[in-house]
Amino acid sequence: MARTGLAAPTAADITNARALRRMKIVATSFLLVAAICYVLSQIALSRDAGAWAGYLRAASEAGMVGGLADWFAVTALFRHPLGIPIPHTALIPRRKDQLGESLGGFVGDNFLDPELVGEKVASAHIPERAGQWLLEPENRRRASGQAAKAIRAALEVLRDEDAVGLIERTLVARISEPEWGPPLGKVLGEMVAEGRQEPVVQLLADRTLEWVERNPETIEYWVTEKAPTWAPQLVNELVAERAYSEVLQWARAIKEDPHHSVRVALTNFLTQLSRDLQYDPDTISRLEGFKADLLSRPATREAIASAWVSAKNAFISATEDSSSELRGKLDELAERLADNLVSDSKMRASVDDYLVRTASFVASNYAGEITSIISETVERWDAHEASRKIELLAGKDLQFIRINGTVVGALAGIVIHVFTELIF
Repeated sequence: MARTGLAAPTAADITNARALRRMKIVATSFLLVAAICYVLSQIALSRDAGAWAGYLRAASEAGMVGGLADWFAVTALFRHPLGIPIPHTALIPRRKDQLGESLGGFVGDNFLDPELVGEKVASAHIPERAGQWLLEPENRRRASGQAAKAIRAALEVLRDEDAVGLIERTLVARISEPEWGPPLGKVLGEMVAEGRQEPVVQLLADRTLEWVERNPETIEYWVTEKAPTWAPQLVNELVAERAYSEVLQWARAIKEDPHHSVRVALTNFLTQLSRDLQYDPDTISRLEGFKADLLSRPATREAIASAWVSAKNAFISATEDSSSELRGKLDELAERLADNLVSDSKMRASVDDYLVRTASFVASNYAGEITSIISETVERWDAHEASRKIELLAGKDLQFIRINGTVVGALAGIVIHVFTELIF
């Protein structure tokens, strides 16, 4: 697997580096003080300065040993001390991958236990707290705004050609697979049987009468144009007027008489059409041919693409406009949700139970996948950069080990020297 570097140093990294340098200077100063005391004690002993010089030498000598040992231990975590490849040093760079696996396993075993996760989610009372939070108008506006941003982001990420392809593969494919004739015929037959075609027939009759009443000249023109050229003009006009009067009465009769022969004929036609669509192979085949031709036309794909782009742009514009109907609906939805979560204990319990079961299911079935993010991420890190990063985070505190080693070593040296003087 290719190694990848960590992110560029952040402000926190720079601050940690400065703190680490300061603590290294402090820890090294303790070691230098112990070394200076050791030299002074040796000089004092060579001049018979007294018993105190022995105590000072014992303390400083043990302090140097403790300080050096802990310096070696701390340094060996991150690099080879003095650049010498001593075995079992530079532990983090060498065992980075194993540490990542161990860390992932630790997180999985101790933090992603299904029972523990479920208890934590249940104790959080998420539905009640969410409802209380959404009761505040400002919070609802924030929630609806974030939901609108999420919708806009999803629409902007989705490419138009992918969306059109998805529509064609799902919606259009589902529409084109079954035969249209039988279901359309069944629906049409039921509508005719229930008389639900009557409003449409009545509308056609009304519009026909209105057109006839508004266009007498058109009807008279048709009659006079078809009249023989040898017929007198007066006769043509009388015939045209008579024809218009008959057409007007005919249109009015269709509108006013629900049992008019034209309306009955239209109903019979629709009834027969519904039967043919269900049972007549020729009618079914012709409709299937029309369907195939319609769906295969480039204009159909263009219409789908145009409809998608228009809908997408409309949604994006609505998400950006805080006064849009979409934002208003989102706010109303958030308000209703808040009211239900606060006032309906059964709903809260149901949502709580769902969240607990979902969290427990995820922890039980996907803990390995979640913790693998840790191990795989650590594995991709460059070993030396990872070591440097960890040292910046923990190195400051580790310098106290060096300080404590020097101080505790010095105290131990004094105690040992005291026992030596008393016993021997």
